[in-house]
Amino acid sequence: MDSNAHPKSQVQVSKVGIFLVRALLVAQSAIVLTGGAVRLTKSGLGCPTWPECAPGSFLPSPHQAEDPLNIWIEFINRLLTFLLFAIALAVVIWVMKARRRDLHTLAALQVLGILGQGVVGGITVLTKLHPTAVGSHFILSIALIGGAVALVERTKGYPGRGSNAATAAIARNLVRALILLGLLVITMGIVVTGTGPHAGDLAAPRFGFEIRTVAWIHADLVIAFVGLLLGYLLLLHFAPVIPEPDLLARRKLETWRLLAITLAQGAIGYIQYFTGVPEALVMAHLLGAVLLWSALVRHGIRVRAFSRVAPSPSIAA
Repeated sequence: MDSNAHPKSQVQVSKVGIFLVRALLVAQSAIVLTGGAVRLTKSGLGCPTWPECAPGSFLPSPHQAEDPLNIWIEFINRLLTFLLFAIALAVVIWVMKARRRDLHTLAALQVLGILGQGVVGGITVLTKLHPTAVGSHFILSIALIGGAVALVERTKGYPGRGSNAATAAIARNLVRALILLGLLVITMGIVVTGTGPHAGDLAAPRFGFEIRTVAWIHADLVIAFVGLLLGYLLLLHFAPVIPEPDLLARRKLETWRLLAITLAQGAIGYIQYFTGVPEALVMAHLLGAVLLWSALVRHGIRVRAFSRVAPSPSIAA
């Protein structure tokens, strides 16, 4: 455990708790990918109504006009939401039994967020997969993944405030900027997706933007993100922003991983754009987005990007 985590005397790390919160993070990430599969197989309206799958039935109906494969792909994706909800409830129960009051809000927000996802999913179906609704569905998933990452980190003992080896303010500010810019990149990626060919159904509406223009804007934001990430990496290597050598080495390794994932994402993005957006590359790009966002939020928590900390060391010290 990093030296800026709570001592074991303060927080007893529970194997059950770690298992549950990690399972929640995996499930939150997996449902993004299954949702992507729904969209890429044009199964978004396999169940053409909500909350029922077919008019008058919560189960697939043999009388539906939709293709049976599309019906079952969408229906299974809906069923996975119940599994995700069960895991989130198990986390809440564990948090209460373990008396981890520091995790109450994060755990409760997971449950509320999943319920919200059900509502947004219903709106998405009832609007015939309007890209604004589909994008909102994805943004809420990104928020829930970020919350699940925070649950994992807090369960392992990372404090909400302060640390034994505070990171310099300039480094924490750069990580804040990276997280906010990362959100902007994701949002612009949603606009590109809502303008592109993979709508989830042949009759689904699209944004009326010119695809090349929004793709260029998205790419420019990614380039800005890479530049900021390189600047942060140089800061870690050449400025005394973290006084403890072991901790600094871990933060450097995390940042190099962030850079590797980002460069891979950029490569996939360019290749898919120039090869006609094949489904396999779209799925790989979606997986990369989940991995990058999870790693970025995890790093932000570990450097206390959005927490009050003790006075940080001066760069000039």
